[in-house]
Amino acid sequence: MSDSSGRKLAPVLVAAGTAILVASVGATMTDIGPWYQALAKPSWQPPDWLFGPAWTLIFALAALSAVTAWRDAPDQAAREWMVGLFAVNGVLNIAWSALFFRIRRPDWALVEVVLLWLSVLALILVLRRYSRPASLMLVPYLAWVAFAAVLNLAVVRLNAPFG
Repeated sequence: MSDSSGRKLAPVLVAAGTAILVASVGATMTDIGPWYQALAKPSWQPPDWLFGPAWTLIFALAALSAVTAWRDAPDQAAREWMVGLFAVNGVLNIAWSALFFRIRRPDWALVEVVLLWLSVLALILVLRRYSRPASLMLVPYLAWVAFAAVLNLAVVRLNAPFG
């Protein structure tokens, strides 16, 4: 592999690996066993099987967005800023699953999901400076987190108090 092709492939491998890592850790935090099944949920909640494909698409788009923005960024400082924002977003993504499913505190997850949503919005706004296509790839993620927040709110209202 030439040095040039290695430099072109590295962002793809890092973005894909990171997306897989965040998705995998989040998935290990997600337990839809007896506790979750016993929660009252709104009638409009999608079926459980839909969440896996939805998140797979979102993570694929996020990885593609990261690669596109990386390649379109004007300098190393812009790239470092983007990596930092993606890292914060990944931590917040995992934290939501931990709060909701592991710690079994949908009420705390409801507060945290606002931060997750804001982190996606920040990514969209920052990436838009360098790559409109990269920012647009994150719009489904923003919409899905907004939907998840509304669903989280409904679960809290139907089941509170927690802890």
